[in-house]
Amino acid sequence: MSFSYLSLDQTAYADALVLQEALFHSAIAKKLMKKPVKSTLIFLQHDPVYTLGKSGDKENLIVPIENTDAEFFQTNRGGDITFHGPGQLVGYPIFDLDSFGMGVRTYVESIEECIIQCLSDYGLKGVRVKGASGVWLDAGTPNERKICAIGIKISRGISMHGFAFNINTDLSYYKNIVPCGIDDKGITSLSNELKETVDFKSVSDNLLQKFEAKFKLA
Repeated sequence: MSFSYLSLDQTAYADALVLQEALFHSAIAKKLMKKPVKSTLIFLQHDPVYTLGKSGDKENLIVPIENTDAEFFQTNRGGDITFHGPGQLVGYPIFDLDSFGMGVRTYVESIEECIIQCLSDYGLKGVRVKGASGVWLDAGTPNERKICAIGIKISRGISMHGFAFNINTDLSYYKNIVPCGIDDKGITSLSNELKETVDFKSVSDNLLQKFEAKFKLA
């Protein structure tokens, strides 16, 4: 495998952030010393939390946080506000993009492609939407809806933060925000599309295989 893999239980956002930052800063330090960097992919689910990207608008949290059972974090990733919670597969690739021969755009598109391929195995056609990162269903129609959000940070070719793929996510949490700052498109999940609860581990294992195939050392 071209990267180390960590599968965590449901984790508080703050705890996962500490782990991410430790791996991120260690990777940067090794790179500056011209030492080999081992990339790491973390898969987990979060306790309910709303996170806001560095360029996001806090007004997109439309319900006072104290009126929810979720936490709130301002982050240094790209993008606007989103939700993380149980039933959602969150992936944090702490990757040395140079080792994969990728620039930032190719990296984001590669994550999207992994999600698109995974959705295809469940009979769904995921697509990209121009000018909006992530993976969508029925793009270009009045029923356009997002199933996976992406928000990242890159420094010296090392990535952190990542993607949030709705599998069995409670979509009612999205009613408290303007997801990703986009107010005219819907949010969906794999279980919502398939009309049944999905085996979370099988989806996670499927997506891991897509990452293993897509992210090979250059």
